[in-house]
Amino acid sequence: MNTWKYKKPYIEAWWRPNMTRGYLFLDRAPTQQEFQPWPSTSPPFRVNEDLTKLRVFPRISPPVQVQVRMVRRIMETFKEGDKDVRWYVMADDDTVLFIDNLVEVLAKYDHSKFYYVGSSSECITSNAGLSFEMAFGGAGFALSYPLAEALATKLDDCIERYVHVGLSDFMLHLCLADLGVSLTHEKGFHQIDLHNDISGFLSAHPPFPFLSLHHIDTIDPIFPSMNRPESIDHLMKAAKVDQSRLLQQAICYHRPSNWSFSISWGYSINIYENILPRSLLWRPIETFRPWKHTRPPLYMFNTRWFSNNPCEAPHAFFLDSVDQQYPRGDQIATTYIRRSPRGLPACSLAGNHSADAITKIHVFSPATTRMEAGGRDCCEVVYTANSSVAKSNIGLARSLK
Repeated sequence: MNTWKYKKPYIEAWWRPNMTRGYLFLDRAPTQQEFQPWPSTSPPFRVNEDLTKLRVFPRISPPVQVQVRMVRRIMETFKEGDKDVRWYVMADDDTVLFIDNLVEVLAKYDHSKFYYVGSSSECITSNAGLSFEMAFGGAGFALSYPLAEALATKLDDCIERYVHVGLSDFMLHLCLADLGVSLTHEKGFHQIDLHNDISGFLSAHPPFPFLSLHHIDTIDPIFPSMNRPESIDHLMKAAKVDQSRLLQQAICYHRPSNWSFSISWGYSINIYENILPRSLLWRPIETFRPWKHTRPPLYMFNTRWFSNNPCEAPHAFFLDSVDQQYPRGDQIATTYIRRSPRGLPACSLAGNHSADAITKIHVFSPATTRMEAGGRDCCEVVYTANSSVAKSNIGLARSLK
């Protein structure tokens, strides 16, 4: 309750009243002076059950009590008795979920069988310290109905066995291992065990549906000149129009200028004044720092260093607006504007074709065709020399040279 007023904007950014079904678990009920009457724009709240009634309670230190409450929310949610449930999805209050993509991804699996779906951390140290086969709880994870049902009957006994580990998601992993259930990895859940500016990470998202974004309060706002809640709301403008393409990377080239375009749909565009291979542009620029300072290798993916070489440094543009009706109803137009001047000379190796004049980029994508999971959109660039605006069409069903 003490932090809910700061986390409320994150939850309400993705929660859909009268459509999404779920509960917000609190350590205590809100008082009349705090958040009553409870707003319909937030999930209905529940207060966690009293831990003092547990046999293991004398062995639980105050910091671990929070973790025990968190892992028991699975059982407490199941005890609500909701009908026709296929999946239980759990996440922290500083996490944004992308519901359309979640529904599509979970539909791949047979919900009548035992499934534990989630992802590991971005940082090798975090995984090595816990488990590479554990779903990190902040990023979110999903349990199929029969697995949640089986777990609910055994959870308190399991907590008693593993209360010494002190972390809710690790306790859950151990409990599920005792049931013989291993993790099904889905790379779109993002723990974001990173610090500072994660634009380099988000601008080179792998070809998997974007499912969640955690640790919003420990990173810089993801859009320039905005605070964190404003940044999340801004990202959701694109998410509400086409979640299947959100942050999906498309790479195309403008051969007359020898430029490479890296488009992270609904988020950002980078222009490079050189023809760079896709294998390089698929690697995130390391604008961020790891969760903990340690020796390399740091991440579960390859990165590249930010460079001041004018043939390698990008011109960065970020989402400005989304228009589903422009120029016609079967297309979505997203517009991206320059973050700031690059402040470097033109790339002499590629012919001194400077992109400094470009201030705005329009991207047109199909409104009626969802992007397939695991695929990459093709794209083409339309640009007139010395113009301040570039255009790109993505989602074409042919390879572009």
